[in-house]
Amino acid sequence: MAAAAPPPPPTPAPEPSEAAAGGHVLFTRIRLATASDVPHIHKLIHQMAVFERLTHLFSATEASLAATLFSPAVQPFHSFTVFLLEASGSPFRASAESDSVSSFEPVTKEVRLERPVEDPERERFGSVEDATVVGFVLFFPNYSSFLGKAGFYVEDVFVRECYRRRGMGRMLLSAVAKQAVKMGYGRVEWVVLDWNVNAIRFYQRLGARLLEEWRVCRLSGEALSAYGTDL
Repeated sequence: MAAAAPPPPPTPAPEPSEAAAGGHVLFTRIRLATASDVPHIHKLIHQMAVFERLTHLFSATEASLAATLFSPAVQPFHSFTVFLLEASGSPFRASAESDSVSSFEPVTKEVRLERPVEDPERERFGSVEDATVVGFVLFFPNYSSFLGKAGFYVEDVFVRECYRRRGMGRMLLSAVAKQAVKMGYGRVEWVVLDWNVNAIRFYQRLGARLLEEWRVCRLSGEALSAYGTDL
């Protein structure tokens, strides 16, 4: 009589991160953008213009972004500043050093998802450490004479479509707000398109107050250029 087959080995227990709801963890990092990130920033701004139905106003080029956002005169948090949000299936290296000028340390966070993100543009937005660029926020200082304090104005905040509704936008705006608090600034403000109801509700959940009594005034194009001539 043949010997009985040995019992099958026990099924290994899932790792803690895989045992979470849905079993998938996405590792994220917010870092200061550099001039080498301009191609990604340009693509993100164009996608934002498409989403906001404003491609007819989009004329930025990689060259113009590099010259204005990353000129030698630009100092993060005291001029134009861009945070990039990246995602990876693996933890980011803890050895990432803070920016030598601003002393900003990248912000990392684990996001637990029910299922992996299907990113059709993963290669197009590939970044360092096998990461993928997910979104960005562009902001710069402004000033409130009523408060007697500086603040931050958020020009753009954008998350690529396949990563939305996963807390990514909150992470970007929270990073700006945290930096404002760190610097003793009085407020963070931005504008939102009146038809973007989802964004309005999201901002209100963040604690933002919509100033219905204010309207944006803008001089641009020919109206602005006219001031370059003798009057």
